[in-house]
Amino acid sequence: MNASFHWRGEHLELLGVRAALDPRRGVLLVADVHLGKAETFQVHGVPLPSDGDAGSLNRLLELSHRHRPHRVVVLGDLIHSRLGLTAELRAKLAALPELLGCALELVGGNHERGSWIAGLPQQPSQALGPWWLSHEPEPRPGLLNICGHLHPVAVIGRGADRLRLPCFSYDPRAERLALPAFGELTGGHPSPTGERQWLVAEGAVVPWSAADGAALRPRRPGPAPRRRG
Repeated sequence: MNASFHWRGEHLELLGVRAALDPRRGVLLVADVHLGKAETFQVHGVPLPSDGDAGSLNRLLELSHRHRPHRVVVLGDLIHSRLGLTAELRAKLAALPELLGCALELVGGNHERGSWIAGLPQQPSQALGPWWLSHEPEPRPGLLNICGHLHPVAVIGRGADRLRLPCFSYDPRAERLALPAFGELTGGHPSPTGERQWLVAEGAVVPWSAADGAALRPRRPGPAPRRRG
């Protein structure tokens, strides 16, 4: 159900719930949870239901209980905006480390700017062994940049049969691995041509390539055969 990503003798487990695990260091990585997004939209008069956070938080708790990491690092945009930081959400975030059973750390993202979360200070981009952890892409010589922010998706098929699926996206030129958005209420942006992709679909991670996509494209019908007689 998961996939392994190998880089210079190191490896990550790409998980079917849109997260990555560094088993050697016991670190679980997620990005772009966007808690409080529905409440932010409600402030602006958009009547979104307030149930997206529960799904995202429950998946995060299940991940932590299953893999037992030493710490969980969110690569930015844990929240959607300060407008969505309700008293209820602040209480949930305060209880989250105890519920996870491990330390929770936040690399600050663009959606956290101007916000303050008690007990969860925003940290700068940082190295973790061979990885450079950041929210926005920040290539670093000699390190693999693991980031969020891009919300990568793969576009599969064409026309009415086209699907947009979240994916892990690796840029070999920049040495950058972008994680799919973890949150329930998040959109996505097509991953550029030339990047390696691992699709996330129904809890599974599937390696993908442009050749695979070409195989799904419907063939153009040729000229109808002439009828004899």
